[in-house]
Amino acid sequence: MEDETFDIAGGSSVGAAQRVFHALSSAPRRKILAYLSASGLTAGEIADRFSMSKPAVSQHLSVLETAGLIRREKQGQFVHYSLIENNLVNTLNGFVQEVCPVGRPIKKESQARARVKEAP
Repeated sequence: MEDETFDIAGGSSVGAAQRVFHALSSAPRRKILAYLSASGLTAGEIADRFSMSKPAVSQHLSVLETAGLIRREKQGQFVHYSLIENNLVNTLNGFVQEVCPVGRPIKKESQARARVKEAP
């Protein structure tokens, strides 16, 4: 194997690492990761949190999924998105959100939603 670098998203090519860094380079995509930090959301619930078109949000979700940071699951007529846990990038992103003035309140909102979903 040539000087191939292992990326933190689980692949073995430089291209995979570039996809991860490209995904994290966008503020809306980092906000989506913060919204998904403690609880999954439907595509519509994610889109409702942004002042951009649903197709634009869908494109951001696609970039995050291609980078291996989130997964989608079709449940009936809805598509649910969640973080891929145990992914080093998401672990590091979660740490950064704790100290980020933009990410911290979004992460707290996500944690509150998770508590509501868990309540009987």
